[in-house]
Amino acid sequence: VDKSRFPCLMLAFEAGRAGGTMPTVLNAANEIAVSNFLNGKIKFMDIPALVEKTMSKHSLVINPGLETIFEADNWARETCRAMVN
Repeated sequence: VDKSRFPCLMLAFEAGRAGGTMPTVLNAANEIAVSNFLNGKIKFMDIPALVEKTMSKHSLVINPGLETIFEADNWARETCRAMVN
Protein backbone atom coordinates (compact mmCIF):
# COMPACT_ATOMS: atom_id res chain seq x y z
CA VAL A 1 0.00 0.00 0.00
CA ASP A 2 1.29 3.44 -0.93
CA LYS A 3 1.33 5.23 2.43
CA SER A 4 1.38 8.67 0.84
CA ARG A 5 -1.78 7.95 -1.19
CA PHE A 6 -3.69 6.27 1.66
CA PRO A 7 -2.73 8.03 4.90
CA CYS A 8 -6.01 7.18 6.65
CA LEU A 9 -5.42 3.48 6.04
CA MET A 10 -2.08 3.80 7.79
CA LEU A 11 -3.79 5.57 10.68
CA ALA A 12 -6.32 2.73 10.85
CA PHE A 13 -3.49 0.18 11.07
CA GLU A 14 -1.91 2.27 13.82
CA ALA A 15 -5.19 2.47 15.75
CA GLY A 16 -5.67 -1.27 15.38
CA ARG A 17 -2.18 -1.99 16.71
CA ALA A 18 -2.73 0.36 19.66
CA GLY A 19 -6.12 -1.16 20.45
CA GLY A 20 -8.10 0.00 23.43
CA THR A 21 -9.86 3.31 22.81
CA MET A 22 -7.77 4.28 19.79
CA PRO A 23 -10.03 2.73 17.11
CA THR A 24 -12.96 4.63 18.62
CA VAL A 25 -10.98 7.87 18.51
CA LEU A 26 -9.96 7.25 14.90
CA ASN A 27 -13.56 6.59 13.85
CA ALA A 28 -15.04 9.57 15.68
CA ALA A 29 -12.39 12.00 14.39
CA ASN A 30 -12.80 10.64 10.87
CA GLU A 31 -16.57 11.13 10.97
CA ILE A 32 -16.19 14.76 12.08
CA ALA A 33 -13.44 15.46 9.53
CA VAL A 34 -15.38 13.89 6.63
CA SER A 35 -18.53 15.78 7.62
CA ASN A 36 -16.59 19.05 7.56
CA PHE A 37 -15.10 18.16 4.17
CA LEU A 38 -18.54 17.40 2.74
CA ASN A 39 -19.80 20.73 4.10
CA GLY A 40 -16.94 22.58 2.37
CA LYS A 41 -15.21 23.65 5.59
CA ILE A 42 -11.94 21.77 5.02
CA LYS A 43 -10.00 20.31 2.10
CA PHE A 44 -9.93 16.58 1.40
CA MET A 45 -6.31 16.20 2.48
CA ASP A 46 -7.12 17.90 5.79
CA ILE A 47 -8.99 14.75 6.81
CA PRO A 48 -5.95 12.58 7.63
CA ALA A 49 -4.19 15.50 9.31
CA LEU A 50 -7.15 16.11 11.63
CA VAL A 51 -7.53 12.43 12.42
CA GLU A 52 -3.81 12.07 13.14
CA LYS A 53 -3.75 15.17 15.37
CA THR A 54 -6.77 13.92 17.30
CA MET A 55 -5.18 10.50 17.76
CA SER A 56 -1.91 12.04 18.92
CA LYS A 57 -3.70 14.05 21.64
CA HIS A 58 -5.58 11.02 22.99
CA SER A 59 -4.62 9.29 26.23
CA LEU A 60 -5.07 5.64 25.35
CA VAL A 61 -7.09 3.37 27.62
CA ILE A 62 -6.08 -0.23 26.98
CA ASN A 63 -9.07 -2.16 28.39
CA PRO A 64 -11.97 0.28 28.25
CA GLY A 65 -15.46 -0.40 29.46
CA LEU A 66 -18.45 0.77 27.47
CA GLU A 67 -18.67 4.08 29.34
CA THR A 68 -15.00 4.80 28.61
CA ILE A 69 -15.54 4.04 24.93
CA PHE A 70 -18.44 6.54 24.81
CA GLU A 71 -16.27 9.10 26.60
CA ALA A 72 -13.42 8.56 24.10
CA ASP A 73 -15.88 8.95 21.21
CA ASN A 74 -17.27 12.21 22.61
CA TRP A 75 -13.79 13.51 23.42
CA ALA A 76 -12.51 12.78 19.90
CA ARG A 77 -15.52 14.46 18.26
CA GLU A 78 -15.14 17.60 20.36
CA THR A 79 -11.36 17.69 19.90
CA CYS A 80 -11.63 17.36 16.12
CA ARG A 81 -14.43 19.96 15.95
CA ALA A 82 -12.31 22.39 17.94
CA MET A 83 -9.41 21.94 15.50
CA VAL A 84 -11.71 22.66 12.54
CA ASN A 85 -13.18 25.76 14.15
